[in-house]
Amino acid sequence: MTKPLEVEVHGDIEKAFKNLKKKMAYEGIFKELKQRRYFEKPSEQKKRKKDEAERRRIKKVRRAEMQQQNKARRR
Repeated sequence: MTKPLEVEVHGDIEKAFKNLKKKMAYEGIFKELKQRRYFEKPSEQKKRKKDEAERRRIKKVRRAEMQQQNKARRR
């Protein structure tokens, strides 16, 4: 079971609400709610997950290339 999100309120409710929204966005709750609005067929779900994995892989490769370039510049 996951730990519930908690935000302490020290008088400023607006700031606490902003912090809660930031934590929810970081945890991916908004993204999950958006996905669950409509039924997603299993074939669509597989395709979406495959596409997301590919995006993550490309991002990881790009990040590694940037690190290599930065190391080369430092020398």
